[in-house]
Amino acid sequence: MFIASMNPCPCGFYGSKEKECSCTPQAISRYMGKISGPLLDRIDIQIEVTPVKYQKLEKDVLVESSEQIKKRVNIARKTQQIRYHKNGIYSNSELTPMLIDKYCKLDTKCKTLLQNAFEKLGLSARAYTRILKVARTIADLEQKENIQTNHLAEAIGYRNLDRKYWKT
Repeated sequence: MFIASMNPCPCGFYGSKEKECSCTPQAISRYMGKISGPLLDRIDIQIEVTPVKYQKLEKDVLVESSEQIKKRVNIARKTQQIRYHKNGIYSNSELTPMLIDKYCKLDTKCKTLLQNAFEKLGLSARAYTRILKVARTIADLEQKENIQTNHLAEAIGYRNLDRKYWKT
């Protein structure tokens, strides 16, 4: 597992709605050049996290408890272990291209959504397999046998940073 956290510029405010970035275009370019597109392609989930206002934290929001999340994750992991036991793997992250074809089948709506995302976002071939593995995991967390458009859309949404800031 690889976890990474990175600001989009040296001051940390490029693209922020809260504070204006003080970096020069050259400094931003040099900073972003430190991480390559092929490296970003190897990170399955890329999301932008923005600061949260105190007022939002203060509100009574119905959220899933850690115990409920743990239960869903354990069910999804068990589902994957059962699904892949004959293939000698344990999780969606280990899917090979041949196994992706077998276990990440997409209906016509999903195929259209994925094609449109690739055309609009200019995603790489490596991003394709990452998106399908993440979509399969999201479907497993919802205990769905097949990947649905909402699972695929969520997985595509997790691939936005490499195109937003690095435009590889």
